[in-house]
Amino acid sequence: MEEDTDVTFHIEGQNGLSLECKSSEETTNGHSNQKPVMNGLIISQNVKDHTNSCAPLTSLPISALKQNGLLQTLAAGGDRTQPPEANVELEKARQEWEALENIQPALTEDSNPTPLISFNEALQYFQTTDLGDLIKNIQPTIRRTGLAAITHFLFGPPRLHRELTEERDLVFAIAQCHVDNSQIVHMRVLQSIYKKLIGCRLDCPRYGSHWENIGFQGMDPATDLRGTGFLGLMHTLYFVMDPETLPLARDIYKLSQHPTLNFPFSVMSINMTRIALQVLREEALSKECNRRQQVVGVLNEFYVATYLHLYQLWKTQQKTIADSGYVIKEVELFAKKNPKQMLRRLEVFLKERRAGGVPRGTSSPDPQAQQPSPSLEEQAAKSASGQGSKAKEMHFTGVCELPTDMEGDARLI
Repeated sequence: MEEDTDVTFHIEGQNGLSLECKSSEETTNGHSNQKPVMNGLIISQNVKDHTNSCAPLTSLPISALKQNGLLQTLAAGGDRTQPPEANVELEKARQEWEALENIQPALTEDSNPTPLISFNEALQYFQTTDLGDLIKNIQPTIRRTGLAAITHFLFGPPRLHRELTEERDLVFAIAQCHVDNSQIVHMRVLQSIYKKLIGCRLDCPRYGSHWENIGFQGMDPATDLRGTGFLGLMHTLYFVMDPETLPLARDIYKLSQHPTLNFPFSVMSINMTRIALQVLREEALSKECNRRQQVVGVLNEFYVATYLHLYQLWKTQQKTIADSGYVIKEVELFAKKNPKQMLRRLEVFLKERRAGGVPRGTSSPDPQAQQPSPSLEEQAAKSASGQGSKAKEMHFTGVCELPTDMEGDARLI
């Protein structure tokens, strides 16, 4: 006796599509002979079971695929009339296919980092920006009266050449600019400084405790820029973006992370900018600016030379955060009196480093060979003895918190 039984089953195909198949079973003399049928087509018995969801479709001839109602419907965009037995599965397949086409990769801020900005590109931004209102309020030179004015006229440094005054005024105007979150250049400068010091590729948030990792005193770097304005960031940008000075910047940053010799790198850098600005204002750099016919380049190098001097002094004499005020004052006095020597030291330092040697003043300190400055050390000892155990709790001296000895009515920005 023969009996025909139709068994419908589903096979998972490619892309998770469910295909409806029928198995035609003929029972003859007690033996079962199953023949799978797909959309009315009998599939070859040689089809092997696949576990990777590719399954029987690979055994169909091209002509058979053309008759597959499901594939025809998908290819036609769903306009073809659906077979009654495939309506439910076809609708499900269409929805999954449309959802797949609409998926777009989600781009986060981290996946599209802000490009680094060079010092020259940032400087060009300020050169093409109208800073007329700020230039009106600058004080490019200190005012001297009486004997101080006569002495400076007779024995002081030469005046800056007239053709360089515009560049000098631009420097002091930048030193009055505040950080503007709406300016892309400002944000790129901040991101570039952070990335180059930390050595990361991704952007960091505008606000957060991560800024303390590179030596700012709070969650917003802008709050530390009093006295130097955006020029404080411009100098740091020059320091980390110049291939010759970047190794020195990272050496100083490494020292600033030392367990006992630590100090806030960025705040100290801003102090070095403040010193460089004051030396420029006192016209101590005019001779070198006139010789090289530029102001910005000389000031940048003098800033690096000042930070190098502090770094060597701090490392060889094993200074701590409690000594910061006295060290900054000593560096400032030395920089004002010896600007040419400061620049020469930097030149020699970079030359020795290019030659592959160990520049002087950067080797590990020998405690027995230390020769600290007597005057400043006596002040530090006196202060420490008066405060006792409280000396360890001293906070770092911030920008413009140190008293300044200036002639006439000179003042910081």
